[in-house]
Amino acid sequence: MRTFSLKIIACDRVFYDGECTMLVFPGFDGEMAVMAGHEAMTSTIEIGEIRYQLPDGSWQYAVVSDGLLKVDRSKVNLLVYSAEKPEEIDAFRAEAAAARAREQLQQKQSLQEYRISQASLARAMARLRGAGKNVPR
Repeated sequence: MRTFSLKIIACDRVFYDGECTMLVFPGFDGEMAVMAGHEAMTSTIEIGEIRYQLPDGSWQYAVVSDGLLKVDRSKVNLLVYSAEKPEEIDAFRAEAAAARAREQLQQKQSLQEYRISQASLARAMARLRGAGKNVPR
């Protein structure tokens, strides 16, 4: 199977830099996929789970925040604010963050504060879903 170079960059580190055969990510209008030879494009990444298949056929999972994706020939760059492997996620902290975000959504807020609370809840929920993948495959 053909491969392409994938680089996932978060604010605090280079999360992954290597070859892969397929990348599936949450786009603005649903889940999207990139394979080797994909047409050049730029897209946004939504908060959620990405998965990418390594040349040996194994799948890797990560929970990412929002960001950008750029496909250029045989190279894909994914820039996100944060990226975490399932085993790095503290489910108790994610549950506490979700509870705080739900509570904030119940309060009277400005539109900007409301959007921030929505994003916080979305990130906490994505982290909780990702933490469930912290089991051997």
